[in-house]
Amino acid sequence: MTVSRLIFPAIRWRDDTGFDHEWEAIGQALALGVGGFIIFGGPAESVLALTQRLRREAGRPLLLAADLERGAGQQFDGLTQFPPPRALTALDRLEVTRWAGAVTAHEARGVGINWVFAPVADLDLLPDNPIIQTRAFAAEPELAARHVAAWIEGCQGAGALACAKHYPGHARTTTDSHITLPVVSATREQLAVDQVPFRAAIEAGVASLMTAHVAYPALDPAGVPATLSGTIIGALRASGFDGLVVSDALIMEAALAGRSESEAAVAALAAGVDIILYPQDTPAIAAALETALASGQLLASRVEEAERRYARALRVAEAPPPPLGRAPFDGAPALADALLAAGITRARRTPLRAPIELLTVDDDLGGPYAPVPSDTVATTLNALGVQQGAGGSRVVLAFAEPRAWKGRAGFSAASRDALEQLVPGSDLVVLFGHPRLVGEIPGEGPVLVAWHRQRLMQAAVGRWLSQQSR
Repeated sequence: MTVSRLIFPAIRWRDDTGFDHEWEAIGQALALGVGGFIIFGGPAESVLALTQRLRREAGRPLLLAADLERGAGQQFDGLTQFPPPRALTALDRLEVTRWAGAVTAHEARGVGINWVFAPVADLDLLPDNPIIQTRAFAAEPELAARHVAAWIEGCQGAGALACAKHYPGHARTTTDSHITLPVVSATREQLAVDQVPFRAAIEAGVASLMTAHVAYPALDPAGVPATLSGTIIGALRASGFDGLVVSDALIMEAALAGRSESEAAVAALAAGVDIILYPQDTPAIAAALETALASGQLLASRVEEAERRYARALRVAEAPPPPLGRAPFDGAPALADALLAAGITRARRTPLRAPIELLTVDDDLGGPYAPVPSDTVATTLNALGVQQGAGGSRVVLAFAEPRAWKGRAGFSAASRDALEQLVPGSDLVVLFGHPRLVGEIPGEGPVLVAWHRQRLMQAAVGRWLSQQSR
């Protein structure tokens, strides 16, 4: 086996070229002997064609991964979306969370994905945390732990590897590791609390953990990110975890922290990481690992240990998936409707009158990747025959999801100004974001918490507005 088995490049769908623009790099990576890929985006049928071709061209099994925290439909059009984890915990029904994990794995396997980079096991502790927010199940460690374990049981019981992230916990960061290296100054005792959901994940038999590109001086005085910390990963191994440890994406600035990408990859593998995820220059990483191995900078025993874990995970991931069990809801839309049924916060709602005038404040525009369009509420109302326009009730749609490029939590100053202009005189605000952001919405009028801008929740809001209007 080659050390390149431990490298996982990214493959991204583009609307203009599909996956075609990736094939030169894919061929190069397969020739090097990479162990798999992480796949972003695309229609389900195109993803299935891609994964089938990848395995055919490789001539061997592969681990093929995706970020599917909100269901396989988070990445792949045509598959099921689920509300974010924080919304699932609002129901606090473990059978629902277990079902979400199972459907995610079942559909992932259906398009050739056998490794799911979920669930998020971080806690939702800090209002200023720019990147976790609704991606976490809860702020309370034991509550989060129960749902993390249930999601893993569902996912792995349906035939895909799960991955709890971001060890040892991204809960106390106030800067975004996509942009800079966060340093968490919490005590060892505080960090032990943050690790409660990760311990639950390990006890549930999770196949893998993803490291945080975050420094924890109380755990490692060297101040390096956990991904590069032999002390932190060594303590994880000493606790009994023998599954795969995968780095968070190597393209993130916090992983580099003054190093070249090749230096960071060698340091991560030497520290105990088994899989190097999402490098920009796969050939350079492969060459650096080979050079480090030949020079003794990277011990052969460390590489053999990582290769053993990779081979074991591959055998598990390639096993035929079992059928799905009974569902607690008649599909994800019914789950979304149930969330909205109890979603009004702050003040009583007055009846809505058609026509419905939709006004939008979108905090998610900008950055390298476009957000899901904000028009699904309107198209759903159209489909249900609800007249839109002035003369009836005014409804403000406020979109504010965690997005890596923002580097902050909450609404921007421009979005807050827009809310100040639009909310007075409106009959309702629908918040597609964390419930704590209700505090940033001016006035005392009613707010419907819809959790996330995904099409699933926008369509549910359209149905809800239709039912409430007269």
